[in-house]
Amino acid sequence: MKILVAGAGGMVGRAVVAHCAARGDEVSAFGRQNLDITDRAAVQMVFDRERPGAVINCAAWTNVDGCEFDPVRAYEANARGVEMLARACRVAGAMFVTISTDYVFDGRKEGFYTQRDDPHPISTYGISKLCGERAAQAAHARTTVVRTGWIFGHGGKNFLATVIEQARRGERLTAIEDMYGTPTYADDLAARLRDLAELDLPGVYHIVNSGEGASFAEFARVAVAVSGCEGVEVDGISADSLHRPAPRPRNSRLRCLVSEAVGLAPLADWRDALREFAARQ
Repeated sequence: MKILVAGAGGMVGRAVVAHCAARGDEVSAFGRQNLDITDRAAVQMVFDRERPGAVINCAAWTNVDGCEFDPVRAYEANARGVEMLARACRVAGAMFVTISTDYVFDGRKEGFYTQRDDPHPISTYGISKLCGERAAQAAHARTTVVRTGWIFGHGGKNFLATVIEQARRGERLTAIEDMYGTPTYADDLAARLRDLAELDLPGVYHIVNSGEGASFAEFARVAVAVSGCEGVEVDGISADSLHRPAPRPRNSRLRCLVSEAVGLAPLADWRDALREFAARQ
């Protein structure tokens, strides 16, 4: 396939570029510095030159608290830019895959959120991402929305990498005990994004590593254990004690009702993915 990757400079974007190149795809990688997805003319110029058969969008503003303070920027990056890409894909006849978030849900549900659950975001970040989902689907019928969350991987700032670095320095750790999600390994997510681009079956998919999910504290404790940091303890704290500007869902665990029906096997258990990540740190 000829694949254009937007947001290629981020953790997931880099993983997508590497995976697609390893699969033998012709990959055009564009980071924020060389493609502003909110600039219609710039987007069209890139599409006219590259003529992709599929586009995987990893570009987003994921600073949850930052979005709360600057909703205009959040909307531009997470909604308008996504719509620009979707419109360009429609004109080019390209498949469009874009990443959304577990934060489109309010966290009040017990258990896993599936595609049957109505989104109800409680933060500006979540609202902007849901607007991006809907704008893309309205702009281009061949749009696949991938909701995911709690992403960890190589070469980026994420909760897990920080935990392992601190643990290896022997520092005592703290992590939230009363928020729950489904950890997702960037390398596994990248492979599934490419699968969905090739499959070309538009819709909404929940893509996370398998398993029952975890709290941040459990996630950190497993990370400490698999990284071989004996004697490092993780103290659990409440989310409310942090007094963060943007509200977060207390439970944002995801499960997909569609993947296996279209022939996609479940991703590895998050604990196994965590072991692979830790071994390469």
